[in-house]
Amino acid sequence: MHDGGKATRVIGIRSAEQVLTKNMTTPDSAKDSLTSALNSNIIPNREYLLQGSVVDQYVEVLLHRLRGLCDNVDDGAETFYDHEMCFSLCMNSSGNPLVFPLRVRRALDAQDAPYQLRYIGQQELGDKNRPTIVRSSIDVACSASIVEFLQELGCRLDFEYTARGYMFRKGRMKITVSKICKCGGGNKPGENIELISQSYLVELSVLAPSGYDAIAEDMRVFAEQLKPLVHLEKIDYKRL
Repeated sequence: MHDGGKATRVIGIRSAEQVLTKNMTTPDSAKDSLTSALNSNIIPNREYLLQGSVVDQYVEVLLHRLRGLCDNVDDGAETFYDHEMCFSLCMNSSGNPLVFPLRVRRALDAQDAPYQLRYIGQQELGDKNRPTIVRSSIDVACSASIVEFLQELGCRLDFEYTARGYMFRKGRMKITVSKICKCGGGNKPGENIELISQSYLVELSVLAPSGYDAIAEDMRVFAEQLKPLVHLEKIDYKRL
């Protein structure tokens, strides 16, 4: 009985080893899986975006209209209060300087929520008649140590701000109405902040895989329903 139990335990250990070996992912297989996912267009790595603003005195009217148009009518608008730090990483490639913008955002009203690291690429040129901006966008959840890691990597903090406002959803579309404040020299985010303007930033965005350009037309149609309260447009940052 004793030897039989020992044999059973050995078989169990070998079975566990086989399962673990089978489930282990090597770096090469992980890279192949990521490449396959990108080629299959299942990763939402493109952001379709329209932006505008509404003055403070009309923001309640806009919120009332969004409650009537969007999906989360019964629950009301979801509120958020975020702190965002914008970094840049400068690199030289064949003598040409390259700048990679990286953003770190965290929720000030949900301390247990993970930090979010985001890469945003340049606006794609493409068709000038395309109704929205299209740019690369990759989001990754991370821990609070990401800020220290980026600084040790050589990233420079360009600016930081807080965004407090409301979020609505309409299908795959996300609509945010937020008040933007510049962060000063306070020890904690939210301290010593400065209002940037007497208006709210309004953004209509969708994250989708490559090739889903049809969503841009849906965004244009939705944006038309918000006029004349707010005019959502493509913003060419190169001309600012």
